[in-house]
Amino acid sequence: MRRRAFSDGLGLVELLVALALGLLVTLAAAALLLSAQSGYAAQNALARTDDAGRYALEAIERAARQGAWVDLEREEAPPSLAASAARIGGLDNHALASGGPGIDKARPGGVNGSDVLVLRFDGAGSGADGDGSVLGCAGFPVGSEHEGWSIFYVAPGIAGDAELRCKYLGQKTWRSEALVAGVDTFQVLYGLDTDDPADGAPNQYLAAGAVNALDAALALDGATPLDRERDLRRKTHWKRIASIKVALLLHGAHGGSVEREALAYELFGPGYGGAADPGTRIDEAALPPAQRWRERRAFAATIVLRNAAL
Repeated sequence: MRRRAFSDGLGLVELLVALALGLLVTLAAAALLLSAQSGYAAQNALARTDDAGRYALEAIERAARQGAWVDLEREEAPPSLAASAARIGGLDNHALASGGPGIDKARPGGVNGSDVLVLRFDGAGSGADGDGSVLGCAGFPVGSEHEGWSIFYVAPGIAGDAELRCKYLGQKTWRSEALVAGVDTFQVLYGLDTDDPADGAPNQYLAAGAVNALDAALALDGATPLDRERDLRRKTHWKRIASIKVALLLHGAHGGSVEREALAYELFGPGYGGAADPGTRIDEAALPPAQRWRERRAFAATIVLRNAAL
């Protein structure tokens, strides 16, 4: 009898089952890879946000600690520091133009209620760039021939996200540089020393508007507006600022999960009685949809001024 030969290969059903199982394994591996890449991208974005927040606080702290410094050895130093303008100031919920001197072109309505912080100081060393020991907020040295300014404010960036910017006086013109992007709000409180005589320790923290209101209520001496301006310089509460509290809320570049609940951020804590201080509380539900579901980080610091706010 003729023997019938059989092959040992797979049948059509077995082949289809194997292909289906292989496809499922490939899809699972691809989903796992995409999840790992998404997690890595999210962690990388948060790391960049953390770095940006720390860098911003360091820049503000450096400027605040050298603010109000006066070079008493220079020939043009004021004979009476009491008659000079305060070396620290601020505005609540204001926007600022990049051009123009100081805060002359400030206008109400900052980005999410963001504030403006103004710090002034003398340069050090001969020449326009000095000896490099005194730096403006943009990192450039300031010589004794110029008065240094470090003005921090928030403005919309070219890419759409708001930026914390530094405005400073260059050798000839005012300039503005971006420090960090992705800023939701920038807030400042001022530690006022109300003791008489002053002991250099803050008794209460106030917003810039409250400090300006105290100045507006002062009884000023003088027969002319110039005389009253000089008296204000002597009596202003800005010269009694002993420390400042700064707070920043930053968001990452990528959107988060839209399934989570909207969060509310209290930049100075829930105990801060600043309901009338816009920007100290940010509710994600009230933000534009494009910025609502972002991973966010809050940064805060209390900075003791090394020099009297002369």
